[in-house]
Amino acid sequence: MSSALRAAVQQSRRSVFARSARYASTSAKAPTLKERLAELIPAEIENVKATRVAHGKKSFGPVLVDQLYGGMRGLPALVWDGSVLDPEEGIRFRGKSIPEIQEALPKAPGGSEPLPEGLFWLLLTGEVPTQEQVAALSKDWAARAALPAFVEEILDRCPPTLHPMSQFSLAVTALNHDSAFAKAYQEGISKKEYWQPTFEDSMDLIAKLPSIAGRIFRNVYGGDKLPAIDLEKDYSYNLANLLGYADKPDFVELMRLYLTIHADHEGGNVSAHTGKLVGSALSDPFLAFAASLNGLAGPLHGLANQEVLLWLRKMQSKIGENATDEAVRDYVWTTLKAGQVVPGYGHAVLRKTDPRYMAQREFALKHLPNDSLFKLVAQVYNIVPNVLLEAGKAKNPWPNVDAHSGVLLTYYGLDQMGFYTVLFGVSRAFGVASQLIWDRALGAPIERPKSYSTEAINEIFKDKTA
Repeated sequence: MSSALRAAVQQSRRSVFARSARYASTSAKAPTLKERLAELIPAEIENVKATRVAHGKKSFGPVLVDQLYGGMRGLPALVWDGSVLDPEEGIRFRGKSIPEIQEALPKAPGGSEPLPEGLFWLLLTGEVPTQEQVAALSKDWAARAALPAFVEEILDRCPPTLHPMSQFSLAVTALNHDSAFAKAYQEGISKKEYWQPTFEDSMDLIAKLPSIAGRIFRNVYGGDKLPAIDLEKDYSYNLANLLGYADKPDFVELMRLYLTIHADHEGGNVSAHTGKLVGSALSDPFLAFAASLNGLAGPLHGLANQEVLLWLRKMQSKIGENATDEAVRDYVWTTLKAGQVVPGYGHAVLRKTDPRYMAQREFALKHLPNDSLFKLVAQVYNIVPNVLLEAGKAKNPWPNVDAHSGVLLTYYGLDQMGFYTVLFGVSRAFGVASQLIWDRALGAPIERPKSYSTEAINEIFKDKTA
């Protein structure tokens, strides 16, 4: 790359990811999220153009046949700007680690956990918002939270035996009825303006998810009439209130932490990639995110925290509470010798303890240090990695986020495990929606990778020795 081009790219990036504090100091009035995004888009378009000019024809790594048969594991094939997962450092949201966002993002009055509204702002702009900007975003989402009457009726007519994730996907799909993007596309909107109705749909989507989740929870598990959205409260408070837990301030704080750390995890996981793939066909954010939810509902993606909780409870029933380290170690070995995995340990990418696990562990040490199930989780954390290393069962013997989240939810009384993936889905919308907005702003094309048959692969390598 020439020095002039390199300077142009660097200048463009500085413009795109300048900190909001610096911007606010030169502006009489802090911009809204949509206004700030509109200011950032032109520079990022130039940044992408410059990057493609500089690097577009360069190889990004070989593709192995095993990767084709192995679920494309590790295959570099996507652009995802909101977060990057480093095998050693863990997830970084726009370059910031979880401890850094816990420190930097605005908090609720009297709270200590980051507000997920702030993370969404960060994912979209690369900037840390001010308290004022986050408060305005909270009010905007609260104002958009009401569900169309027909969507409420759809949920109310679902049998309680229909899985909560199926109901969740159904309701989100139905919101397509009022899609601003679908309407604008039919009216012939310019490609350069695609991002604007996509933004509006994404804001509506995120805003309405607590109302959907709360209605599903009350219909399936019972409860009082749903309360109204409080226009003066933040997103996590309203979600907790709709679930019937707003009277537990620590649970509200847990929701703020939970939604923040689960919001995005690079673009290659099933729910994120599905949303990007379906969105690339210019399906609106409601249809794209409904597809994400269907992927998240799969046992290999969104059910891991349930499996952890079931395993821990089974262990307690066998060896009792306050068991010795030796008893826990023996139970872990029994699990492995039975041909089973230790749920919540290992990760497809990470090669260290998941920072999301550590954030939840710190929350537990602060709020529930004497809970018997948390004590068992802490015990397992000290024992399992050494057992897995000794058994040679895992490249990464360290815990991931799912090893902890179910225990925290259970402590506060939310023990309906079939609902846990719904909470995960509410959070995952932040990452999927932010990338969809940028994909439309940057004119990302429809995804169309090349596939090969097994016969074709054998033919390609028929006369090759290496």
